Amino acid sequence: MKLVKFYPNPATTAVNFELPAGYEKSYSIQLFNFMGKKVSEINVTTQRFSLSLDGFYRGVYIYQLRDKFGKIVDSGKFQVVK
Repeated sequence: MKLVKFYPNPATTAVNFELPAGYEKSYSIQLFNFMGKKVSEINVTTQRFSLSLDGFYRGVYIYQLRDKFGKIVDSGKFQVVK
C-alpha cells in the first residue's frame, strides 16, 4: 500500500509530498539519485510539504519514507526534467 502521494511527476521546479492523516511524526524522507547516492534527507513535520528542486539535476530520483528505526515504510521514484 502506498502511503506517500507526490506530484507533479515529472517535475521541473518542486515536488509536493503528501502523507496520510495520522502519520508518524518521526518519519523522514531520504532522496537518492539514480546512482544510489543520497542527495537529501527531510524530517517530516507536516502532512504536506514541498521540496524545491534547486540543485537537482535532470534524471530519476528515488524517495524512501523511513520510520524512527530506519525501516523503509514506503518508496517510489519521480523524474526531474529541466
